[in-house]
Parts: sequence; C-alpha cells; structure tokens
Amino acid sequence: MELAEILAERAVLCCTDVKTKRQLFEELAERAAELTGHNSAEILDAIVSREELGSTGLGNGIAIPHGKIAGLSQVTALVARLDHPIDFDSVDDQPVDIVVMLLAPAGAGAEHLKALSRVARLLRTESVVDELRQAETPEQLREIFTAQATADYAA
Repeated sequence: MELAEILAERAVLCCTDVKTKRQLFEELAERAAELTGHNSAEILDAIVSREELGSTGLGNGIAIPHGKIAGLSQVTALVARLDHPIDFDSVDDQPVDIVVMLLAPAGAGAEHLKALSRVARLLRTESVVDELRQAETPEQLREIFTAQATADYAA
C-alpha cells in the first residue's frame, strides 16, 4: 500500500483558524465525510472515542489520530498542517502543528496497523517534518508527503 493511494488530493488541508483539538477533529471529519461519503458525526465519534483512550500526539508537534469506520471501503488518510500549533495532550506536552488522520474499515487489522506504521516512520524523519512545516499549500504538503513516502518505501 502506497501512502499516495490513501491520501487524496482533497485530503490535505492548511488550517489557519483551528484553535482546539475538537475544532480540528470536526474540520477533518467534515472533509473525510466529503471524501468517503460517510457521516461526519460518525467519523468524529470514532476519532474522539479513540482519543479518549489516550492522546495520539506523538511528540515533536505531530499527531496521528485514527479510528475505524463500519462500511469504509479502504484506509483513508487526511493531512493537516496548522498555522498555529494547538494543545493535543501529547506525550512531550508540546503543541501539535502536523496531523495525519487515518480512517480504516471496521474489520481492518493489519492494513490499519501497516498504515499507522508507515506514517509514524515517515514522520520520525526530521527533514520530512521540516519540509512539511515549510509547505505553503495543500498541493505542496501532499507532494512532500507522498514523494517522501515513496522514497522511504523504496529504500
């Protein structure tokens, strides 16, 4: 599975007005609903329910919220770069400005874990994170994310 396959062009956002984790989740759920045809409230509930188990803020300003959605046909990713970092209850207590939300079909096991692993590995690369933070448009973000993911996969 290539990350480019699960990250649609319209699944990348530059967020200027997001001030809270809840507001971010609502915005991502709305966009995910447009992309998948699923109800935004259902998506929001899945993400919030998972987040209640423990923060998906990994540290270094990065978070990977995720959830499973009944009836979803494939793993779907959304990427957001926030202009103003927000509190995310991250493991290092630092605010978050790069978010990759992953949605998986309810029955997905290995596929979901593989996507989480690929994204986490990619975002551990400081040069990739720096490039993502400097990107100014959703198109640039997606290009950096998918090009680096392809290079990482080929390595």
